[in-house]
Amino acid sequence: MEFTLWLALAGAGAMISLTPGAGAINTMSNAMTSGFRRSFWGILGQQLALVIHVVIVAAGVGLLVSSSPVAFAAIRYAGAAYLVYLGIRKLLAKAEKTDDGAVVVAQAEPAWSMFRRGLWVNLLNPKAIVFFLAFMPQFIRPSEPLLPQYLVLTATVVAIDIVVMWFVFAAGAKQLAHLTASERGQLILNRVFGILFIGVGILLALV
Repeated sequence: MEFTLWLALAGAGAMISLTPGAGAINTMSNAMTSGFRRSFWGILGQQLALVIHVVIVAAGVGLLVSSSPVAFAAIRYAGAAYLVYLGIRKLLAKAEKTDDGAVVVAQAEPAWSMFRRGLWVNLLNPKAIVFFLAFMPQFIRPSEPLLPQYLVLTATVVAIDIVVMWFVFAAGAKQLAHLTASERGQLILNRVFGILFIGVGILLALV
């Protein structure tokens, strides 16, 4: 891949990653409840989903999904339902307390749990498949070997998304982590992220 073309790819990838969405909300939630460093597990799950999306599109399956209203709707509603489910869980979550009534700082979620949720949050987004269908051809030259191009594209998109998710969204959320030290703060964060997850889910279902 030519360097100028790669620069265009990097710029487009950065703009995409900086656009707030379910992945960004998930990352910020993880950073505030489990810590900046541990939020990386959720980010890794989201990156695996991106890799799977690229493979699906490169294999031509993405074209079939995007051209099939039934398949596209099934994935879309499944993704929307999952986000709404996460939002409801957040809304119903209560502040953690000890037996004597003292507020407990939110416990770190297991790494596998964050990884799995990050994977599903990004994987159940059919818009990503459609986006990559429109996005990838701009940076692929059919006259050149395809595998190296796909590897460079995937590595670039994943690397940029990791940097943006961890050092922009997770780092930004880290500044509000002190709110988890109080019952009121925990409840407010749960409500905020619950509403955000549900809102994104509804948008995914309707738009």
